[in-house]
Amino acid sequence: MRSGTAASPGFTAEALPLGGNVRPYSESSFLAELGDRVREMRAVCGLSRRELARESGISERYVAQIEAGKGNVSIVLLLRIAYAIRRAQNAAA
Repeated sequence: MRSGTAASPGFTAEALPLGGNVRPYSESSFLAELGDRVREMRAVCGLSRRELARESGISERYVAQIEAGKGNVSIVLLLRIAYAIRRAQNAAA
């Protein structure tokens, strides 16, 4: 295994420069920010965790883990969550 490519919980690497800025990347901070965003969007739409779980086909417990920054969520599950939130936004409009 090459140095710096381990997929451990404490894995960190440098992101590619964007406009000359190099930002440190941390899986745990990314997951925490993602969880915060999911929780905020769910609240804006007036969805409970149970409703989001039902609409996205994900267990309520897993939604809670994602919101807590502890769930290592796949792209497919993120897409299902995004569609459920979008449907709720469209229904409220």
